[in-house]
Amino acid sequence: MLLAAADKSLTVPDSLILSLIGFLVVFIALIALIAVIKALTVLSGRRKAAAPADSDQPENSSYAPISADMVPAAGSFGEIDLYNVDDHSAALIMAIVADRLKVPLNTLRFKSIKQIDEV
Repeated sequence: MLLAAADKSLTVPDSLILSLIGFLVVFIALIALIAVIKALTVLSGRRKAAAPADSDQPENSSYAPISADMVPAAGSFGEIDLYNVDDHSAALIMAIVADRLKVPLNTLRFKSIKQIDEV
């Protein structure tokens, strides 16, 4: 029977119907896959957890741009000399030091930050 069907050539309407059936099978498989993934995430309890209230991350992550005419924060001690360190890395270093010491950042005074190359 299969060999007899293989000798027969497909007409245009038959090929369109066959293509439509193929598309439907693919879409149904994709929908089933989505359903399985959603069911597994619900069953495993790994839904997106809300951030804890005592998180160090601010809720609004958009920061105001820094300009040269801005007044320093209360308690800040002015300028810092940076040697082979970009501003972002220096800010990270200062924040880590303040966090480790458990002191507010504006109470610390950094005179300079210098990158030391390992030998």
